[in-house]
Amino acid sequence: MKTTILLACVAVLAIASPSMAASINMKADLKGASEVPPTDSKGTGSVTATFDTASKKLSWKGTVSGLSGPATAAHFHAGEAGKNGGVAVPITGADKGSFEGSATLTDAQAEELMAGKWYVNVHTAANKGGEVRGQVTK
Repeated sequence: MKTTILLACVAVLAIASPSMAASINMKADLKGASEVPPTDSKGTGSVTATFDTASKKLSWKGTVSGLSGPATAAHFHAGEAGKNGGVAVPITGADKGSFEGSATLTDAQAEELMAGKWYVNVHTAANKGGEVRGQVTK
């Protein structure tokens, strides 16, 4: 009898326990050589990000320096290394040199991100298509 009660309690706890979310740390090292096509920019930057698999929330912090001029735009793009892709999530504040933000991703965006198919791109007036870029990796 005690064994049956114990097994029943364990089963109830297993069913009632929330699934464990994973928090995935990611990063991107930004440089002109990673642009497609590459730029000769001396600019650099970095982005660190955390992705919560349960809520699908992506949070990031980043910096850029040494660009040819102020950043005119910055984005997370969908695309593999060596290929350009469309804007997935805009990034604000890169014109100040440091930035941070967060966004909740769709299921498709989360899948691309986790598959290594996202990059960060920072644009300037001199390099409208992007001056520095870095692939987002785990």
